[in-house]
Amino acid sequence: MPDCRHLLKAATIGGVFLGSVLTHQAVAQTATPAAMSASDRMNELGPENGMIALRAGLWDVTETRWPAPGAAPVTTTGLVAERVIMGSLLQEFLRPPSDTAHNDVKRTDLLSFNRVEGRWKYVSFDTRAPVGLMPALSAVPGDGSSIEIVFEPFAITGPGTQVTGQMLRMEQTIRYEGPDRDVKEQYFTLADGTGRKWLAHQYAYVRRP
Repeated sequence: MPDCRHLLKAATIGGVFLGSVLTHQAVAQTATPAAMSASDRMNELGPENGMIALRAGLWDVTETRWPAPGAAPVTTTGLVAERVIMGSLLQEFLRPPSDTAHNDVKRTDLLSFNRVEGRWKYVSFDTRAPVGLMPALSAVPGDGSSIEIVFEPFAITGPGTQVTGQMLRMEQTIRYEGPDRDVKEQYFTLADGTGRKWLAHQYAYVRRP
């Protein structure tokens, strides 16, 4: 993949940043042969996936967890997010810095904008909890500086030594705070009758030089 760092440094997040991607896409579409099939056109990056393609690379990550509403935060440092592009898909591996062979990945996720459906699709898998695959969808394309997605409800084991089982709703916001800074926030709502939502996980990313 070509080095896009000069594009990132020259652009600002939000309208100007997304505008540069849209302009590039418009030029590409102008040059696209009229005979190109709809399938081939929709399989191109487009402005949304062009935006996330610029996030590929290595990022240092600080993870903060709040196990319950009002709980004290628990912070973990020293994690690395390795992001790679496969077609229009951005995959992220959250791992220790030395684990370049991906033998000790803590978490992975896949993100892509489906140009036919006009929405983001996402799935994650966390090795640190028995929650299985966690698929999610967006309702809207977003504003170019953030992506909001809602997960299918999934079960957690519950506290203590016995498996009590409880359903959980999760919402996630991905914010691009600059060419070299991202924040991913996950909000939980337990199926406990209260309807109370709280910030349960936050991942703060800083791109490596």
